[in-house]
Amino acid sequence: MSIPTPHNTAKKGDIAKKVLMPGDPLRAKFIAETYLENPVCFNTVRNMFGYTGTYKGQQVSVMGGGMGMPSMGIYSYELYNFYDVEQIIRIGSAGALQDDVNVMDVVIAMSACTDSNYGSQYKLPGTFAPTASYELVAKAVEVAKEQGTPVHVGSVVSSDVFYSDDPDSSAAWRKMGVLCAEMECAALFMNAARAGKQALGILTISDHIFRDEAISAEARQTSFNKMMEIALGI
Repeated sequence: MSIPTPHNTAKKGDIAKKVLMPGDPLRAKFIAETYLENPVCFNTVRNMFGYTGTYKGQQVSVMGGGMGMPSMGIYSYELYNFYDVEQIIRIGSAGALQDDVNVMDVVIAMSACTDSNYGSQYKLPGTFAPTASYELVAKAVEVAKEQGTPVHVGSVVSSDVFYSDDPDSSAAWRKMGVLCAEMECAALFMNAARAGKQALGILTISDHIFRDEAISAEARQTSFNKMMEIALGI
């Protein structure tokens, strides 16, 4: 497939080697307008906004990735394989599973469990373990320390299901020490592995699955500053 793709109108050179990818395209717009110098919009297909600008002299792009692994799978695949992107950092929200993980805490996803069959396409003789790039994990931890932002580092679960028919599924992941639940990291990590590229997930806790705690959709869009600044600082 050549560029532009069916999902992205960018031309060669329009997208930086490093891409920050929130799920919400309006969050991508917010990040571009708040943090980047001279942001230029390179994509509006399906309102999945993408922008390229500079941050402290470094060229950076930010683009929405949508909800769920099929959407993340499409956008990250095209960025890695058609637009020569080297690093994609997912920045998104997640639901806490552990008692010591609280609303507005930042989680660095070192690995991503999943209930999805996304990995079946690779026809592996076993179960693949989707993991982030160690280099990006280490840099994220270092930047967080420099900023004075405490973070949790560990495993998350990327689920295909938001409204689960199984009331015990969250408890099952919780007992294995999984920090939080989200819906995209596993597909991103697998696409990166297949392309020989780098990926990371940085998540802000928006709600707690075992406690009645949550923040509003508007706050999710605009108040995840610590997570955004860690990603930009890598």
